[in-house]
Amino acid sequence: MRLREAIGGRLLTGRMAVLVSTGAALVLAALTARFFAEAGWPLRRADAVLVLGAGGLCLLAHAVRTLGWRRMFVGSERPRLLALVAAGGAASVTSLALPGRLDAVVRVAVVRRFSSVHAGIGTVCLSLVLLGMVEAAALTPLAGIAAGSAHSPGWLRAGLIVVAVAGAGSLAVVLALPRVGRVRRLARFRFIGWLWEHAACPRETAAALVLVSASWLLRGAALFVLLHALGLHASVPLALVLLCASAAASAVPVGPAGAATQAGAGAAVLAASGVGTSSAVAFGLAAQMVLVLAGAALLVAVAVAHAGRQLVGAVATSPG
Repeated sequence: MRLREAIGGRLLTGRMAVLVSTGAALVLAALTARFFAEAGWPLRRADAVLVLGAGGLCLLAHAVRTLGWRRMFVGSERPRLLALVAAGGAASVTSLALPGRLDAVVRVAVVRRFSSVHAGIGTVCLSLVLLGMVEAAALTPLAGIAAGSAHSPGWLRAGLIVVAVAGAGSLAVVLALPRVGRVRRLARFRFIGWLWEHAACPRETAAALVLVSASWLLRGAALFVLLHALGLHASVPLALVLLCASAAASAVPVGPAGAATQAGAGAAVLAASGVGTSSAVAFGLAAQMVLVLAGAALLVAVAVAHAGRQLVGAVATSPG
């Protein structure tokens, strides 16, 4: 009961944050429109083939990440893959307006609405928390490589080291959760028992880690290709720095919008690397546009598939 009240309070807070973020999003839209009016569309001079390639990599990254998320549910409560894909696509689109981590509210709502398996709100929230920890763990080696890159100034190198250490700690916590229920002093607490019952086993966590790592690598490859598409100096270390910076920015709980925060982080990294401010901002916006459009494409595909299944079912059950 207390868990439901706490979650209900969080949802109410999320609604208030959505109202606040709507005003911030309008201001952001005005600033973005002004930038486009002065600097032009960020992809107007880009190589169309390479942009499509970057979009395809982002699309694949979304799909692989969803497979990793599905592993964070126990078998009896694991939602259908299409429901999780729809949730990820919807969260990607709404990240244009929702601040920080509030896209999780969208994921919970979509999974609860479209999943045929009964997964409680607490279970879905737990899977998202565990997924975030696994994502942080998968970033650890990438952040370590990026920290040693010549493209990382001192302040960014320190941040990347923090990301790497936090990722290692997150992995330790995720792997330890299934064993917590076996500790007698802790097992008597109801919450610990619930956590032990619903947390993914180490084998599933390891599989999720592999999938999420592949997803991060695909996103890094997409950034590398997009740098080439926009005619900017591209290198693997720079793409990793951009990836880790945007991933760290997405974890910030307060901000005008998740996508805007990530775009700003990417632009700041490029500007610190010697790229002109206008080109850096254009790349940051373009990278988020490609990522959001890939998520929107997945959402549309799931909606079409869902509508097709309903149509087939209606035709099959209609008399005559």
